[in-house]
Amino acid sequence: EMVVASSCSKNVAVYRDRVGAAMILAKDGAQADVAMSQMLSAARALYSMPPDHGAAAVRIVLEDAALRADWQAELEEMRLRMLRLRVAFAEALRRQSNSDRFDFVASHRGMFSRLGLSEAQVERLRTEHAVYMVGDSRINVAGLPEDGMDALAKAIVSVLD
Repeated sequence: EMVVASSCSKNVAVYRDRVGAAMILAKDGAQADVAMSQMLSAARALYSMPPDHGAAAVRIVLEDAALRADWQAELEEMRLRMLRLRVAFAEALRRQSNSDRFDFVASHRGMFSRLGLSEAQVERLRTEHAVYMVGDSRINVAGLPEDGMDALAKAIVSVLD
């Protein structure tokens, strides 16, 4: 038995429109009904009438062959860009640190990676180098400067213990 919630908001760039799905895998139909009742109760507590325009926009794009092809091409372009950024970042970190400590960045997927830095190191990056990331060292790979990887890597290496 399980519940899976997935957001499609990033995939189709409708961040504010609650596009996604919730799926229930239950032992039997009766258990599925109980779980669905609980999910509907939670949904009602959050909002009484969810917006439909995000889902409607997604439907328009996915049902039109030309629009879907454009979306898929843009998605592939961004996927490849993220891979290039990851590889370039990992290579710059390797050059600056003379270590394979950050090679994992190149093999991860998605918009974010945690670098494994301490909160103190992250704070030093902020104050000494104006490099901003979440306190647990989660960095937005999509926002990395293509022409500034070595400078960024140098700043990161400078705060390592």
